Amino acid sequence: MINEQTWEFVRQHATDDVRKLALQGTKDADVDMPMALQQIVGRQTALKKLPSWAAHDAIVYPPHLNMEQCSSEQTARYKAQLAGQGDKYVDLTGGFGVDFYWMSQGFKERVYVEQNEQLCAISTENFRTLGLACSVCCCDTATYLTTQLDHADVIYLDPARRDEHGARTYDIADCSPNVLELLPQLLSKSRRVILKLSPMLDWRKAVTDLECVSEVHIISVNNECKELVLVLTPDQSETINLYCVNNDNVFPIVRSLRTVSPTPSDCESEAFGLNARSLLSYDVRFLYEPNASIMKAGCFDVLEDRFAVRQVAVNSHLFLSADEIDDFPGRGFQIMTVSSMNKRELKEALSGIEKANIAVRNFPLSVEQLRKKLKLKDGGDVYIFATTRANGEHSLFICRKIG
Repeated sequence: MINEQTWEFVRQHATDDVRKLALQGTKDADVDMPMALQQIVGRQTALKKLPSWAAHDAIVYPPHLNMEQCSSEQTARYKAQLAGQGDKYVDLTGGFGVDFYWMSQGFKERVYVEQNEQLCAISTENFRTLGLACSVCCCDTATYLTTQLDHADVIYLDPARRDEHGARTYDIADCSPNVLELLPQLLSKSRRVILKLSPMLDWRKAVTDLECVSEVHIISVNNECKELVLVLTPDQSETINLYCVNNDNVFPIVRSLRTVSPTPSDCESEAFGLNARSLLSYDVRFLYEPNASIMKAGCFDVLEDRFAVRQVAVNSHLFLSADEIDDFPGRGFQIMTVSSMNKRELKEALSGIEKANIAVRNFPLSVEQLRKKLKLKDGGDVYIFATTRANGEHSLFICRKIG
């Protein structure tokens, strides 16, 4: 698909600025410039997103949109654990083939299905380069599922989350293919269906819409929520296993299907109703911020059940403790002081502090507005959490990071 002159241009300019290359062009008429730029951008993206693939010079990269939409190597490796092992694995929305490559490793027969001819050609070449034995079928999802698939141990789908005009979509019914329409066939032809959805989608709504979810995996990388992955099985159980993942940290939660919505804690500690000046006298010395996957799950009551913490307030999503907790799924901070928004208190609490990292939770000012009000620069080793306490008081927790 790519001639040697184009490959040589890619190798020579692998680390160059693509925008400058596009303006400069090339005098060699044999160089396919659009394809060369596509490969250079793809390689530069893969260095961070797909390091194992980036190590192969012969990998062919697709257009930017496909690179943007494909899973990272880290999330694909995690999903490979969900896929497990078996006789046959089928990916009905193959795309660039990243998920397929890692998730199909434990299976004797591997089938990649994709309706885009260019992606099929690229993936065929890449699988050959990577030494993955598999079948590539250029076909749309519904046709393959209806006419060519008898049975598979695992079926995987990552529906396209853009409409015909290119705008982003999030709801299951608005994605392509519409999994809700295909669901009866999917469940009748496999033991498990693994479904990747937008991290913007409410997992409770997805569970309600699909009615056959056994596992929910909220996957974050470096505290940024990347994927919502559901495992569907023909037999519905009474509970759902929810996994909040951030890098190598996995926090499991079991929820009854009858109460999939979280139940916020309504038993606030008496100490947290006191004013800011009195709070530390009750030996509350540490503040904890849940990671992005926990925040997405919304199961804050579980944190209170498992750790010696209590929420600052129901809508703050910040937790206080008298003790340092080594295995809390999130970031921990030692509280230096707590201040109200009183000018005199603020002046005393911020004495000697010129810059800080500021976050707001259930607070009337934005980060920018609060930074301007406090006259602080960004950065440093001081962290300020602005929130509204259970008694309605606006408070600033001034901290240093631990662990």
